[in-house]
Amino acid sequence: MPPPGGLEYCGLRKVDGPLFVIEGVRDVGFAELVEITAPDGGVRLGQVLEVGRGAALVQVFSGTSGLSNTHTRVRFLGTGLQIPVSTEMLGRVFDGLGRPKDGLPPLLGEELRDVNGLPLNPCLREYPRDFIQTGITAVDLMNSLVRGQKLPIFSGNGLPHNRIAAQIARQARLLRGDLRFAIVFAAMGVKYDVARFFIDSFERSGVIGNVALFLSLADDPSVERLVTPRSALTLAEYLAFEKGMHVLVILTDMTNYCEALREIATARGEIPSRKGYPGYLYSDLASIYERAGRMEGREGSITQMPILTMPSDDISHPVPDLTGFITEGQIVLDRDMHQRGIYPPVAGLPSLSRLMKDGIGKERTRADHPHLAAQLFAAYAKVKDIRALAAVIGEEELSPLDKLYLQFGDAFERRLVTQGEEDDRSITQSLDLGWELLRMLPRGELYRLTEEELKERYDTAAKSEPT
Repeated sequence: MPPPGGLEYCGLRKVDGPLFVIEGVRDVGFAELVEITAPDGGVRLGQVLEVGRGAALVQVFSGTSGLSNTHTRVRFLGTGLQIPVSTEMLGRVFDGLGRPKDGLPPLLGEELRDVNGLPLNPCLREYPRDFIQTGITAVDLMNSLVRGQKLPIFSGNGLPHNRIAAQIARQARLLRGDLRFAIVFAAMGVKYDVARFFIDSFERSGVIGNVALFLSLADDPSVERLVTPRSALTLAEYLAFEKGMHVLVILTDMTNYCEALREIATARGEIPSRKGYPGYLYSDLASIYERAGRMEGREGSITQMPILTMPSDDISHPVPDLTGFITEGQIVLDRDMHQRGIYPPVAGLPSLSRLMKDGIGKERTRADHPHLAAQLFAAYAKVKDIRALAAVIGEEELSPLDKLYLQFGDAFERRLVTQGEEDDRSITQSLDLGWELLRMLPRGELYRLTEEELKERYDTAAKSEPT
């Protein structure tokens, strides 16, 4: 943090929740960092939200408890919120403001960076390409993650999104071993047991040395949740565009972030929009999501996997709705599959990776990957239709082919989608499993595959099977 300087103001006009108003100020800028000295001598940090007519509205990161209108001293530091960044942050745990939370000494960062980052010139962006293996078949095979992509996970309360997030962080890797890869993990508004789960999971698997964690706990001030993803992305930008690393940023839970944004907007007296969220929710989310990507002339990349819980499993809720507009697809978790004991409960049809086609195929994963995924989608979509029909007329009235599709659907969910939390499947294993399931169906039903692919992967394997 910069050393204190400039005028020191004494006394506040109004304190309201995490905000206070101070009058008589001059030469103060929007988003400027503020040092607040409480009556007991404790020092806190804040940030200017509004300024005008000689008054400033300040949000306090550590909350306003203990501040008084008459004995609080305020100093404006003339700069925005900055955090030190360094490759030494990998393997460490920080709070939402980038301060060490692991009991180890503070870092001497290689440089200070504004947490709001700098907008990327769209003309210098490179198109996201190249496959990132998560080790989860339902993602790698059906909804592939591409380097530089923004691919959110839409979940709901009680669904295992935290377990999936930890599994992806443990298993994610690039297929080329000569590229440097790192994970930046940010959790907002999580409980102590969830935070402990993430730390223990990374330590137990041995990947903690390649992960930087930013944790804003549920009892931390809600204002801190607004800074947490920005602090994490600031480090990710440094690692990617200055150190040439390929960084996967996992943000959970973005719904908690949006709730904090709504709380602050309400305290400011802003006119609410949909569901009480501020009207600028779209642009605020975009300021986070759009910090992913690849830059021309820079070796590294930033890939994002935001995780959000949909209130009442409502995918039309403002948070998932707006997230879907900004990002390139979504992984949707299904409550019915979860209740049937399927992990990870990734819904086959609502899930989509819009950039998948550009990151898979020959010289990336395998030449048959695009057609195989398309055929699996088509077959599973037919399974859904047949299940709906069976619910009306009864399964015994179905044709033999329809019953075969039902068997395929059960195998798809129980063998391809289902896997253990410690089961790290390579993309080759996932592709071979997909072909194994398709051999349950007649050859004439596989119309999305080429004749060459069928001869190599379907006919040859069928001949080798014992009669």
